[in-house]
Amino acid sequence: MNVPRRSPVVAVLRLCLYVLLAGLLLLAAVRSGDTGHPTAVVLSVLVTGAVLVAGAVSPAVHRSRRAAALWVAALSASWLVLVALSPDGLWVAFPLYFLQLHLLPVRWSLPAVALTAGAAVASFVAHGAPLTPGAFIGPLLGAGVAVATVLGYEALYRESERRRELIEELIATRAELAEAERAAGTLAERERLAREIHDTLAQGLSSIQLLMRAAQRLLPPDSPAAPHVEQARATAQDNLAEARRFVRALTPPDLERGSLAVALERLCRSAAVDTPTVRFSVSGTPAGLPTPYEVALLRIAQSALGNTLRHAHADRVEITLSFMDTSVTLDVVDDGTGFVPGDVRPDRGTAEGGIAVTDTVVTDAAGGGVTDRGVMDGGFGLPAMRSRARSLGGTFTVESAPGQGTAVAVTLPLSVPAAGEPAAMDRRTAGSRP
Repeated sequence: MNVPRRSPVVAVLRLCLYVLLAGLLLLAAVRSGDTGHPTAVVLSVLVTGAVLVAGAVSPAVHRSRRAAALWVAALSASWLVLVALSPDGLWVAFPLYFLQLHLLPVRWSLPAVALTAGAAVASFVAHGAPLTPGAFIGPLLGAGVAVATVLGYEALYRESERRRELIEELIATRAELAEAERAAGTLAERERLAREIHDTLAQGLSSIQLLMRAAQRLLPPDSPAAPHVEQARATAQDNLAEARRFVRALTPPDLERGSLAVALERLCRSAAVDTPTVRFSVSGTPAGLPTPYEVALLRIAQSALGNTLRHAHADRVEITLSFMDTSVTLDVVDDGTGFVPGDVRPDRGTAEGGIAVTDTVVTDAAGGGVTDRGVMDGGFGLPAMRSRARSLGGTFTVESAPGQGTAVAVTLPLSVPAAGEPAAMDRRTAGSRP
């Protein structure tokens, strides 16, 4: 029986079997006077009872299958002697069935129960009882009830254990999901704060610094206002440096250990486990990018690559980061199943070309109407990618055809430093819009 022996229910049932066995043995001893050798019957009852008590209090019987098998064999042997001496020992067979089924493996317990039932029938006949159908049906029926009860309880226990494991797995999954949602919310808030600080505070302080520098050039050297202008410029510069530190501190963890190119290369290495070939390359001369640019490009690459791996059945994926004089472009190209961008059925979602789609009509960067398909990947679908690109003044396009793979491209403009702007100004926080 596969039910753990330390189960409270099993312990109670086992105790009940011991009490029932002891009661039936006592009955056989009380009725020993009806037999031709009462002394032998009482002695056999005492031996069987001693074997029963020894196994009931022995820890080894409850820990070892071997010890349990030896105890059941000894108890069955002493019972055979008793049933040979007294017909009243026949009733001990019923609780003995349950002990055999409980303590022995199925491959041993079923034959043991069959032999016990046969011995009970033979004892009934040997003691001269009239041969009636009940003499055969009774022991066999008791054996069948015992087998059905024990195996049924075992099946119910296994089902209960499966449900318990499923519930535990569900609870663990819900906890992981909640943790993932909290982490995603934290990252999203970090990105939003970094973008807001960069686009408002840092930009304003940078403008103030440039204006103060221009005012210094216009003021006479001996002007009483010159020291105040210099102090204001220095204060703006210090606060700008502090704002930059805030933005860097709020950078997503994937970008904390290096540049965007390093993060994308690390992303491709981790994704190469799920597809034969995932390649990353850089075109042009790499340049420092504003934090919102790096965050947007990294998130778009993660989303596009994730959907390609899940749905496109692609053998090759290529991610290219291209730096040009006035823009930076990210391309994610796969050789998967592809899809028709304009072939969308209302109110239905499908999975094609690496993109699980929903009906979403958007407008491309050139102003033409095109039907995009939203990726069902937890919020980073085509509309989300396009929204990220457009929030930074960029363009987002998707090209695909059945059997010809899918290409996702996002282009973000790079602002050109104005005349007189310090050459050493950190491009990461110099401005995210043209």
